[in-house]
Amino acid sequence: MTVTYVTGTDTDVGKTLTTAALAAALAASGATVAVYKPTQTGVAADGHGDVDEIARLSGVGAVHEGIRLGEPMAPRAAAQLAERELPDMQLHVDRIMELAASHQHVLVEGAGGLLVELDGHGRTLRDVAAETQRLVRTRFVVVCRSGLGTLNHTRLTLEALRHKGHHTPALVVGSWPATPSTIERSNLEALQNQAGAPFLGSLPAKASELDPSAFRQMSPHWLNLPAWARADQP
Repeated sequence: MTVTYVTGTDTDVGKTLTTAALAAALAASGATVAVYKPTQTGVAADGHGDVDEIARLSGVGAVHEGIRLGEPMAPRAAAQLAERELPDMQLHVDRIMELAASHQHVLVEGAGGLLVELDGHGRTLRDVAAETQRLVRTRFVVVCRSGLGTLNHTRLTLEALRHKGHHTPALVVGSWPATPSTIERSNLEALQNQAGAPFLGSLPAKASELDPSAFRQMSPHWLNLPAWARADQP
């Protein structure tokens, strides 16, 4: 079993679509997959959140979240406005481990970037991962932008992960344009050759607009799953 944390170099970089594509690709390989989002902030007018979008696109039914807050803000600020208390980190750890007991892969989608605070004590997705790492194989996928500034943001995120013992996080470009600029093509080459960070692939821009069946069919072609993600791995 493997717990894979999907974080981003920033907000709105494509974490939800990447999580959906990973879930679809893993399911297509024959693996059992669950998805957990510790904190959802900001929802559509119809109440549609990230886990709902992941379920719609990937077809994976085991999708769960820790808390849902209406304002599209950092979790602590959104919870204060809603006059609600954020779940303690241990609740998230327990939920993740419950899912890991019955699924080969658990995908955990963070909120915003890596060091966004998820509970009232300032603990982050990296801290949640540190706890599950004691119990089960734990991996990180970092979703990054294609445009200007992405190399610095990506390297800062990788450095923050490696500082806590996550030495080989994988990279995904969350939205690759149909007509990339010279800067974007240069960035892609640099990301593909980032030392110690396997490059899994890129999701095309507007992938969310595809019919779910097409999304599921294309996900294994967009993302090159590493060996540890194969369904036949213990």
